[in-house]
Amino acid sequence: MPFPPSSSDRSGPEIDRMQGKATTASNFLKAISHEGRLMILCHLVSGEKSVTELEELLSARQAAVSQQLSRLRMEGLVIPRREGKAIYYRLADDRPKRILETVYDLFCGEEK
Repeated sequence: MPFPPSSSDRSGPEIDRMQGKATTASNFLKAISHEGRLMILCHLVSGEKSVTELEELLSARQAAVSQQLSRLRMEGLVIPRREGKAIYYRLADDRPKRILETVYDLFCGEEK
């Protein structure tokens, strides 16, 4: 359900629902608001990746990638899987993908 249209009455059930979820929504947005974390999520939209793959894709050091993955894991946005010495990450659910599609449309889509 899309956010209700703007009106002078901001006391409806939709606003009450948002009030109840404002902290969760704010934490989610903070977690994706870092350029490195945003790009990690972009790469994970296409499927599971190892930390080494993410390092190469991002041209970043392992420590930096691991730090950002730790924050994403803490916020419940990614899920790790260990295979031998390698750790693989995937999106925990479709929320990041849905937001990234909107971000892409807003900032990377064709000029109108």
